[in-house]
Amino acid sequence: MSRYGSGFREPPWVMGSPKEVMDWMEASHPGEKGKDKHKYKKEFLKNLHIKFDFDVKRKEVDPPSFLSKMIFGKMIEEDFELLSTTELILRGLAKAKFRNTAKIVVDGNTLYEHPEKKSDLRKTIEDIGEYSSEITKGKNVIITAILADVEKSTATIKINKIHSPKEHSVDIQITGKIRKEIYHTFLNYLNEKIGLKEES
Repeated sequence: MSRYGSGFREPPWVMGSPKEVMDWMEASHPGEKGKDKHKYKKEFLKNLHIKFDFDVKRKEVDPPSFLSKMIFGKMIEEDFELLSTTELILRGLAKAKFRNTAKIVVDGNTLYEHPEKKSDLRKTIEDIGEYSSEITKGKNVIITAILADVEKSTATIKINKIHSPKEHSVDIQITGKIRKEIYHTFLNYLNEKIGLKEES
């Protein structure tokens, strides 16, 4: 407290000892030790495998073939549009600094493959209309995207409109390292735009 009751701390040479002068100097202009306290540390996640469902209606359906019926029994169909969901996931990847869509596969058929391109993800989003009929009719989409950040990583994202009861709406495998905040940016975007179902 100052002598005048202002609440502002006065320099100690107004009324103080050499120790008070040093304390005031350190508080006003922190040294290198003080700077280190506020240094940002990058945290990485490695080789992630994440599975989640969208918070949408689900119903049981018959499998497409007798063999899959023998293996899985009934299948689950989820009430979401595959085309708009694919576009939202591509936008989420772009927000999370992924720049290259290496591959898009619908029901086992490769629609798009350009692993050599450096920065085409936003172009893929703009051109998604080219594949709209195939994706709209499809049941499953697999997107492979490449992140070249501090570390390089590859994300393989499976979007399943129809799947076995043991599978999920979305299955993501990220090989390599990814910054923790980039991963959370991606998940937060999906949760905001589509809504993720909590694991029970």
